[in-house]
Amino acid sequence: MREDAEPRSRAEISRRRLLGAAAAGAAGYALRSAPAAGAASGRDVDVVVVGAGIAGLYAAREIARAGRSVAVLEARGRVGGRTLNHPLGRGHIVEIGGQWVGPQQKRILKLISELGLETFKTYNRGKYVDYRNGIRLTYSGRIPPTDPAADAEAEAAIVELDSMARQVPLDAPWTAERARKWDSQTFQTWIDGHMATPGGKKLLALGIQAVFAAEPRDLSLLFVLFYIHSAGSLENLINTAGGAQDSRIVGGSQLISIRMARRLGRRVVLEAPVEEIVERRGHAEVRSRAGTWRARRVIVAVPPALAGRIRYRPIMPALRDQLTQRMPMGTVFKCIAVYPTPFWRADGLAGQATSDSGASRVTFDNSPPGGKPGVLLGFIEGEEARYWETQPAAKRRKAVIDSFVTYFGEKARTELRNYFDKSWAEEEYTRGCYVGYAPPGVLLDYGRHLRAPAGRIHWAGTETATVWNGYMDGAVQSGERAAAEVLADL
Repeated sequence: MREDAEPRSRAEISRRRLLGAAAAGAAGYALRSAPAAGAASGRDVDVVVVGAGIAGLYAAREIARAGRSVAVLEARGRVGGRTLNHPLGRGHIVEIGGQWVGPQQKRILKLISELGLETFKTYNRGKYVDYRNGIRLTYSGRIPPTDPAADAEAEAAIVELDSMARQVPLDAPWTAERARKWDSQTFQTWIDGHMATPGGKKLLALGIQAVFAAEPRDLSLLFVLFYIHSAGSLENLINTAGGAQDSRIVGGSQLISIRMARRLGRRVVLEAPVEEIVERRGHAEVRSRAGTWRARRVIVAVPPALAGRIRYRPIMPALRDQLTQRMPMGTVFKCIAVYPTPFWRADGLAGQATSDSGASRVTFDNSPPGGKPGVLLGFIEGEEARYWETQPAAKRRKAVIDSFVTYFGEKARTELRNYFDKSWAEEEYTRGCYVGYAPPGVLLDYGRHLRAPAGRIHWAGTETATVWNGYMDGAVQSGERAAAEVLADL
């Protein structure tokens, strides 16, 4: 469809309206369609991309740059996937989805720069809070010194895990020399067999919950080792300064997708959940509630658990379908408390807390770049999140604020101006965060089918990345790879 054409259907009108208003409304920024050379002619295109998160939009961008026609079909009424901005008023936003980038994440940082966006450091000055065994302690350094024996054991475990992770090939973890042994046990099994102190076990479990929004018993040891290697080290995954939580995007992380979508213009169609992909001789038909598109190649850029819910004709190869049955999403609430100012800073605290109890056991200072309003971010993850999924919202709110009071004092209650949270498991087109993970046996028997194309269908999404799997940087890598695959085929 030409960029200057009048909308021909309700879906096209919806796309224009939502790109310009509703999709960016959550972010506080308007998207404007811009002329786009090589735009798709009607609904017959070279490539259809399913999903307008970072992976899908990046793949579409690369395809369009190569002079090929492309359409991006997004189920939601917005772009951004697992990134989502939430307005705080007076031009301020806070992310209610994925938000952080680290200095090693070269692809996403390059994209941020290309899109004219900037980053700012996560607030990380002052002391941290650790609450363990009913005792609140403030400290400096990486690991809380509440229990010296446990702390030393956790440090040693991190070093050992980093060493093991380097033995796992990133492009084929199932080929590691000890892949069968490592993929035949959970990470909890490894903890129980290699750690002696209850405190050390809890510290490592807290780190796993914070990274995967899942429990150590849920995860294959081989998958955890692959994930560590994909980030370079476990320290990179859990650290703030210099690690995966180092920086945020000015204006919010959803702007990455919003700006890519703006440049793609009418190639992006919202409110178009894909229900079926049918391969014909010479093309594929991608059928959605907004209509049917014909394409020579298709990129499905959604998590495996969602990709498995699309109907395929012919049906998916058995092992690819069984892979999608075996990669669940994590369970997490992202909880936001808003205050007039970040009062904890005046108390010499960084706003970062860890705990062995309570609803929210990991917190961050999530205030805007200027420091006002003050925003505390708390996570409810894994088993704790599964429990709170069954409880009333008011009860959950109280439990989270009670956690904040425990860590930062009574002002966390008396100065509270606003509170909201989000369960990503409740999102119809996400069904969990942060990432699809592999229980025991999955990588060994099904991992080869994670990226392998099936007929005319290719796969993207951060779960398919080999570097920074599960992160925005991994999403970019996956989009880059999938675009290269289809362009080579075309």
